[in-house]
Amino acid sequence: MPRNLYLSIFLFLAFVACRSKPADTTTATDWAMQSFVKVDSLNPIITPSPNQVFTDPILKKSVRWEEKDVFNPAAVVREGQVWLVYRAEDVIGKFAGTSRLGLARSDDGLHFTKEPTPIFFPDNDAYKKYEWEGGCEDPRIVESPDGTYVMTYTSYDGKTARLMLATSPDLRRWTKHGLVLGEGKFLNTWSKSGAIVSKRVGEKIVAEKVNGKYWMYFGDTDLFIATSDDLIHWLPLEEAGTPNGLRSVLKPRPGLFDSQLVEPGPYALLTERGILLIYNAANKGDTGDSTLPKMTYAAGQALFAADDPTKLVERTGKNFFQPDKPYEFTGQVNNVVFLEGLVPFKNRWFLYYGTADSKIAVAVREQD
Repeated sequence: MPRNLYLSIFLFLAFVACRSKPADTTTATDWAMQSFVKVDSLNPIITPSPNQVFTDPILKKSVRWEEKDVFNPAAVVREGQVWLVYRAEDVIGKFAGTSRLGLARSDDGLHFTKEPTPIFFPDNDAYKKYEWEGGCEDPRIVESPDGTYVMTYTSYDGKTARLMLATSPDLRRWTKHGLVLGEGKFLNTWSKSGAIVSKRVGEKIVAEKVNGKYWMYFGDTDLFIATSDDLIHWLPLEEAGTPNGLRSVLKPRPGLFDSQLVEPGPYALLTERGILLIYNAANKGDTGDSTLPKMTYAAGQALFAADDPTKLVERTGKNFFQPDKPYEFTGQVNNVVFLEGLVPFKNRWFLYYGTADSKIAVAVREQD
């Protein structure tokens, strides 16, 4: 057989083999948001301010409300500025730290000025029994189509974390709406971290319906999912036979960075490719990623179908963001990056995150 014929057959068979090889969905990441660069020259950009004082309405005395730690911020672009709503802790009480939410603003997304007092906190209201004295934790904020800000947050009474919801016209005046999972059979179910499916409108992030419903990913073991007609009242999708009766749409994976747990990062972003969800994850240790210390918090990304938020399409096989800076290694909880705020601002994406549950840092990437 002529040599060029052998070569032709070889090339044809190689072409067929390549065409018939199934795609590796754990490494196909052209849909993901990559290449975030940590701003080491400025990080951490927000640190605790021991002299910030306010009069707590429950204790009825002055409290240094962010003396201990600041971390896990939500981010919003408003009036040409980046506004961060961040979690802050004092050093008093039975848990040596009640969480409240503070506000900081920036003209460039990097240098922030804090408000002197918290804008959201446990009070003598109908929700005190859920919020005191652990506090109000880990906000995530999107806009409704009419411009109202919708915030999910976690209440902690010292025993059970519960996913809660509040709304505001201006990020300063808030109305609490209570339990996302309601006061029925899921009243005492541990629930956290609500990420609402949204779309980008200029520099705003606006909640978007899919199949006539709003959708929210939540949870900090598996990811679960809920729907709403109005962004206020939510119904979780249930599944018989699961430990908590909730339908799981994303699970931990043995041997990988997300082997211990998965938890939403910022909102879920509706894109041309599908619903992009940046998620936080913890490493299990002996049965996790051997290159990471046990319980390291790193971040991955998942893509869900644009027409079915319960359908997982692809998922990154490796984390795209992990602790690798001194300010991320040591703090209240070591080896933690916890991503929670993401905004398009001045032709770049700004990603805000908690470092070691102690401070706030930022990473930046160019917009596509």
